[in-house]
Amino acid sequence: MDGTTADGQSQAQKRMSSRVPATSLAHDILCMIFVLLDLFDLVRCSAVCKSWNKVINKSKLLQILYHKQQGGSIGPSSTSHCSEKPLKVCIEQLAMEHHRLSLQGLIDIEQWKGHSVRAGQCRMKMGLILTGVGDKMIKSYWSLVSTVCLDDGLNVAVRLWSLESYKCLEEHFLPNLAPLVDFDFDENKIVGLIGTRICTWRRNGKRSIFPSREGTFMKGLCMRCVDRFFHYIDPEAVVGCEDGTARVFDMYSRKCSRIIRYTLPEIAWMHSGPVRCLALSDDQCIISGSSLGSITISGLSSDQRIAKLRSTDSTGGIRTLCFNPRSHLVFSGSTAGYASCWDLRTMRPLWENRISPNVIYSMQHLCSDTHTLVAGGIDGVLRILDQNTGKVVSGCVMDDSPAPTSSQKTDSIIERKKGRRITEDTLIDSIPKSSRPPITCLAVGMQKVVTTHNGKYIRMWKFHKEQTLQA
Repeated sequence: MDGTTADGQSQAQKRMSSRVPATSLAHDILCMIFVLLDLFDLVRCSAVCKSWNKVINKSKLLQILYHKQQGGSIGPSSTSHCSEKPLKVCIEQLAMEHHRLSLQGLIDIEQWKGHSVRAGQCRMKMGLILTGVGDKMIKSYWSLVSTVCLDDGLNVAVRLWSLESYKCLEEHFLPNLAPLVDFDFDENKIVGLIGTRICTWRRNGKRSIFPSREGTFMKGLCMRCVDRFFHYIDPEAVVGCEDGTARVFDMYSRKCSRIIRYTLPEIAWMHSGPVRCLALSDDQCIISGSSLGSITISGLSSDQRIAKLRSTDSTGGIRTLCFNPRSHLVFSGSTAGYASCWDLRTMRPLWENRISPNVIYSMQHLCSDTHTLVAGGIDGVLRILDQNTGKVVSGCVMDDSPAPTSSQKTDSIIERKKGRRITEDTLIDSIPKSSRPPITCLAVGMQKVVTTHNGKYIRMWKFHKEQTLQA
């Protein structure tokens, strides 16, 4: 009774061999499956492979679901209405509106122990999340597909995890070098700023460190990689340094190709302090903020000064910068709790509000979102702002009142809690610090925000659009 047939094959083997791959399913069967999905799941399926994309587009399922989502009738008139704009634009606008409304809805929080010491930074793009710390370790989480992390210790381990199961898939190592300051990544590699040098880790396990003579510089404080269409076509890394310069490194030659100097006495638009944060625009501009409050724009290719958005003033040093390529707006957060906005097309300020009594560590938004901006800082309140006015729409903290639930996936224990919103007149000091640990960095995804708190845990905020009851 071992389940073995006469030809020596087990029943399990025969079942495996008789399975039909999804790519071989007939057009009609795929349509029957796809029609059961909602609009955003169908969009994800259209990106799986060319055959699925062809079936979905040929059957016009996206158009039908889009008009159902809009509450309109399905017919020639509705089809012609959508033809006024490309369907991709219509769906993107609908997705951003859904994202905006979700950020005003219910909040579920999941947190897990991602580091044995502390995690202070995070990045998220292409469905991937990268998290790390400021000294001798880095962890990254490749969401939806997998997770990469660098663990603590003398030899820092890079681990590849599945975010769905939290199972470690791969492991890489880093020698005991200077502290890790900043990092960026794409689908093939991680680029890290390690003290006074740049290091890259590839998915094939190879590690590359820039040579000591050409690759060193004064103490680096921040780094951004030139990221065109999510690929390093012209792979360059821009490093903001303590000596007030921004240095551009060619990732192929592993040499410094340009030095942008902000602190020479003869330059009238000079920075008055170290370059503390950077942002890169789509039109080859470097936006840099100093620790003493100035924001300067220079050309990436020509090293020429374009404008100075802000001089040193009393609203504090610039701690974080982000640029919206859709609206051409630049946002900054200061050490005194001020959030500011400029239009890069006119080089003029649009608004400035004090949104926090203390330092703002991080500000981010979705690339296609022109409405909402998420900010976090030392007081631990996750704030959602209106990009156009700077008004705080809501503040969010973790609700400690109900007992948290937990589940275990492989070696990771996931704690699940609820988030709650606070009003503008709420006394921040009256909220327990366990509900609002300092937000040292955040990354924004569709209907979710990942935060790190300079502690062992990584926190995922999931926002859900509140459903209206039908009479």
